[in-house]
Amino acid sequence: MLKMLDGWVCAFLLVLYCSVEVIDASAGDADPRYRVCITQCQETGCVAQRCFPNCKFSSDGEFIDRPWYMQQEPLYLQWKKWDCQSDCRYYCMLDREKERESHNLGPVKYHGKWPFRRIYGMQEPASVAFSALNLAMHFHGWVSFFILIYYKLPLKDGKKAYYEYAGLWHMYGLLSLNSWFWSAVFHSRDVDITEKLDYSSAVVLLGYSLILAILRTFSIRDEATRVMVAAPLIAFVTTHVMYINFYLLDYVSLTYEGCKDWIWLE
Repeated sequence: MLKMLDGWVCAFLLVLYCSVEVIDASAGDADPRYRVCITQCQETGCVAQRCFPNCKFSSDGEFIDRPWYMQQEPLYLQWKKWDCQSDCRYYCMLDREKERESHNLGPVKYHGKWPFRRIYGMQEPASVAFSALNLAMHFHGWVSFFILIYYKLPLKDGKKAYYEYAGLWHMYGLLSLNSWFWSAVFHSRDVDITEKLDYSSAVVLLGYSLILAILRTFSIRDEATRVMVAAPLIAFVTTHVMYINFYLLDYVSLTYEGCKDWIWLE
């Protein structure tokens, strides 16, 4: 049984390896004119005729830019305010897109995102709405599963579910809720902390989904075998999360076609 399982796992990993592709930088933020605009904005605090009060300079001319979440005002007052880098990127993007439109060129992504306009302080309102809908549907599904398992189906002694994968699916539901919550927050306001929470949550969810898919597909019920299958994948996911949080979030990564759009390039 174990030899057969090892063969299937090796074949699965081989197919997975062959299906990945390398992602290049977004066309918008690689545009030389966009980069020049960003540099000039960070040096002067202005884009064309628009100047930003958040772009502050010390007496010796050094740039000072404190993130919005480290300022003195209460958080609910800071939410709609933007730091200098965010304003520079946003208005340089708008100006560059106007130039592209005048030359009959279509929109391109900037830092992995399409050039949306801000609405009520939200950076990507459509993405926020879809993330919130996904969050609501996953919550509904998780609650429905909980009611089915513990209230509509018979239970073992000690009020444990007969379904052997109930605990694993509960964990999947909680990780999904966590992932879509931080996705909504990140698309509402893209800063360092929300970015890392969103990407870390997505990586954990994808890693756990792979573990759950293997365990369920091959009907692995033995606890020791489950640990053998899950341990290397957990180690890989943990290492990757630590890497992007504490070393370098360089966005040059491998991703799977058809997965959630969670990889983007600086």
